[in-house]
Amino acid sequence: MDHLTHVKHPLVQHKLTLMRDKATSTAVFRQLLREISQLLAYEITRELPMTTRAIETPLQPMDAPVLSGRKLALVSILRAGNGLLDGILELVPSARVGFVGLYRDEETLQPVQYYFKAPDHLDERLVIAVDPMLATGNSSVAAIDLLKEKGAKDIRFLCLLAAPEGIARMKDAHPDVPIVTAAVDERLNEKGYITPGLGDAGDRMFGTK
Repeated sequence: MDHLTHVKHPLVQHKLTLMRDKATSTAVFRQLLREISQLLAYEITRELPMTTRAIETPLQPMDAPVLSGRKLALVSILRAGNGLLDGILELVPSARVGFVGLYRDEETLQPVQYYFKAPDHLDERLVIAVDPMLATGNSSVAAIDLLKEKGAKDIRFLCLLAAPEGIARMKDAHPDVPIVTAAVDERLNEKGYITPGLGDAGDRMFGTK
């Protein structure tokens, strides 16, 4: 995969537009996030390793394709990452799940860690870190740092929106981690928010202001 994959599928773009609209309700936003996460997951799992297994169809035996290796690991960057996580788990229910708790210091824009729990054998799994927003990139870089310290070698990052600043930060810190996103927005504003963006994904998903 290239370092950055911009998913321009019509369904992805349509749902993202609905999510950007400030008039969209919390319930609808949450549902759209679940739906769009599955479409993005389809793209990010495109190159999963495969093998074959002998089965019998109603007509005859055959060697049929199945996923190989350990179950993939999904790692949610709390709290907003859980919205993407829930949708992907519907698509890949056997995935192992981890969580990275980070919050952004509003003055320094640097991440502060408060929780980290990851599945075992990360070195043998595809690890997909999920967070709706790749803004400054500081939290994402910190999360990937933790996953690599835990042994992860094959990591991908999935987000809804990415700012050029965040993409550059991730590429500089972790050039081996491909990014899959639904949109590359214009820039960050003076508060470090993606513009035009969609606001605070966590607030919109959980109904907090």
